[in-house]
Amino acid sequence: MKMIRLNVLLIFVFALLMGCGTDDQGQPTEGETDQADVEEQRDVTINFGVTPWTSTVPPTKVAKLILEDMGYTVNETNADVGGVYTGLSRGDLDVFMDAWLPDMHRNYMQKFGEKIDDTAVSYSEGTMGWVVPTYVEGINTIDDLKGQEDLFDGKIYGIEEGAGMTITAREMIEDLGLNLEYVASSEGGMLAQASRLINSEKPVLFLGWRPHPMFANFDLKVLDDPTEYFATSEVHVLTNINFQEEVPEAYNFLRNWSIEVEDIEKMIVKIEEGADEEDVAREWIETNQEKVNKMLEE
Repeated sequence: MKMIRLNVLLIFVFALLMGCGTDDQGQPTEGETDQADVEEQRDVTINFGVTPWTSTVPPTKVAKLILEDMGYTVNETNADVGGVYTGLSRGDLDVFMDAWLPDMHRNYMQKFGEKIDDTAVSYSEGTMGWVVPTYVEGINTIDDLKGQEDLFDGKIYGIEEGAGMTITAREMIEDLGLNLEYVASSEGGMLAQASRLINSEKPVLFLGWRPHPMFANFDLKVLDDPTEYFATSEVHVLTNINFQEEVPEAYNFLRNWSIEVEDIEKMIVKIEEGADEEDVAREWIETNQEKVNKMLEE
């Protein structure tokens, strides 16, 4: 009889121990299920859209490294801004870190916005407009350009076709009746031309925005814009509409994302001086670990 009781007791203890790891149906407990779900989410590749702008690189690299530290695989796809918005709307791309809203990218959001999630404000001090060197006297506002177009050889230098600033600049030229030719180029091409003329202390009119090291490299002024074609913008993080459901842990991090515009500019300068992009991003992460931890909170 004692042996029977002992066997019954052992069976009871064994069953109790087994029950600690399963629910009533022998399934994993809630905590184990949650962890399994997270591991399954991380077994995906997150695709970032990257425009050919210096302001896109630092936040993209910082977010990429943090997501990789979390266990995700991250790819970057280079495209012009129209291609990025198209990719987000189709689900080919998951994240874009450099959306200028509400004005500069309004046309893209009007076209694709129903399939794109406006996830977070990266920073709110985005500034853009038409700029001239400070040595150009008598030109302080957009209105001052009227009748003075020949001072700039009748040209304003800008970025690629399809960019929000290009579209707006063309609208301004037409709406304001300015006798200016818009010379479209890459960001690098525009700045090379501006740099050549500035080094010769000649007047030059071109597009400018912040964050950008052009304001550290040259003494520039943004022309006042009474018509507010270029209002101060917020820079947003966008994700495709399915990203939140498919990868909620990564989405939560991006929903909490924010960074200082001054930090972006400092990173751009370091990169332009020859530093590796990911080394610069890693340095920011290590220096701002408390901020990163807050972004990772649920």
